[in-house]
Amino acid sequence: MNNTHPPHIDLQAAARQTLLEHGFKIAFPAEVTQQMDAIKAHPPQAATNKDIRDLRSLLWSSIDNDTSRDLDQIEVAEALPGGQTKILIGIADVDAFVPKDSAIDQFAAQQTATLYTGVHNFSMLPEELSTGLSSLLEQQDCLAVVIEYVIDAHASMVSSDVYRALVRNQAQLTYNATGAWLEDKSSAPPKVASNINLQAQLKSQSTVAQALREARDRQGALNLETIETHAVMEKGQIVGLASQEKNYATELIEEFMIAANGVIARMLASKHVSSIRRVVRTPKRWDRIVALAAEAGEKLPPDPDSKALNEFLIKRKQADPDGFADLSLAVIKLMGPGEYVLERPGDPVVGHFGLAVQDYTHSTAPNRRFADLVTQRLIKAALAGQPTPYTDDELATIAQHCTERQDAERKVEREMSKRIAAVAMSDKIGQLYDAIVTGATEKGTFVRALQANVEGMLVAGQKGVDVGDRFRVRLVRTDPQHGYIDFARV
Repeated sequence: MNNTHPPHIDLQAAARQTLLEHGFKIAFPAEVTQQMDAIKAHPPQAATNKDIRDLRSLLWSSIDNDTSRDLDQIEVAEALPGGQTKILIGIADVDAFVPKDSAIDQFAAQQTATLYTGVHNFSMLPEELSTGLSSLLEQQDCLAVVIEYVIDAHASMVSSDVYRALVRNQAQLTYNATGAWLEDKSSAPPKVASNINLQAQLKSQSTVAQALREARDRQGALNLETIETHAVMEKGQIVGLASQEKNYATELIEEFMIAANGVIARMLASKHVSSIRRVVRTPKRWDRIVALAAEAGEKLPPDPDSKALNEFLIKRKQADPDGFADLSLAVIKLMGPGEYVLERPGDPVVGHFGLAVQDYTHSTAPNRRFADLVTQRLIKAALAGQPTPYTDDELATIAQHCTERQDAERKVEREMSKRIAAVAMSDKIGQLYDAIVTGATEKGTFVRALQANVEGMLVAGQKGVDVGDRFRVRLVRTDPQHGYIDFARV
């Protein structure tokens, strides 16, 4: 039955209910509000001293999503002799506002992250902090932890340092506009167009980032491409879906943060401090990845090899660009999710299989991730020569809880993205799409409509089809309440 007039669904209410079902909180308790009032009345002073450098004169800028206000990092680059480049990453000093074990900290420890449901963001910290006082907003003096590293002409890191500083974001930029300019697809955004020094700064940053990416490629970093969509809203209503694509600006931030997180992991290890690492283990289901490659006429070695896998992925992206996102998703699922783990000094390094790095933590988003806030406290204690603020048992417990909550977070985001897609497709009943089969199991056969970038169940014509098959489908039904989208083969 075609639902040309689908039932109304309150997506905001659905988001709140979904969070509750997965064990998240949807409102801050009174103790958090009281602490927030005290912080606003007496905010930490952004001042310099012998341990806090004054770096406000540097041409810092931030690049983030178009709607982001919780700015965790800013960047600046400086050309050095011999083809070297110094990169400085300023990370918001959230710990200065949120003492360990305070009411706000306890709430953040339970949530572990800001939750993005597509229709509303449920902040880990009160928004007066994360999008205000502790955010690296434009033209404001802010406390930061600075991660500095020098990259040579061959994209090798030759030195690094970590210290506290007072910083000032000179230009808040966005991925879409900045990326299009860096790729010569559009004119520079106004803030960039009016500042020739900022233009040179961003071009230099992008060049270094591309070199870092190529160096990781040589080490076996995986070129994976999944399709991420977000709702297009008009007057509070969903009117469509838009795909979020990678560009030079997103890659710039990704590469700089991977390098920065490596600096922090090695810095803590050098000071013999236990820490929380972010790891993706060597795939246990490597045999299935080998089988996927064999189905495509390629051969992978019998033992896990990220470089060989990446070479296969690059070939498949060139041979089958339409199906590459689905292959990427299959490989991601077979590798298994990332985990937070305790790493003690001297422990064997697990590393991050997908990124092809051995030293990796999460430290660059303390406004949005609790693990990053914990790491920031470890950093500041190490810099001050103070005892570590967490025992190994506490870090192990935090790491396990963050991993568990991360799994729940993915379920929330998936459930909400399905509902949003169903709402966006509700007025397109009867339309035809090119489709590719993305799954064929006992639960059903699933296809992705290529033009719309949405997945649904094939409810007619599914007999005899398998993953990778392509054909035309008609949208026959949507159920926004449950997030169902049904197609029929034509």
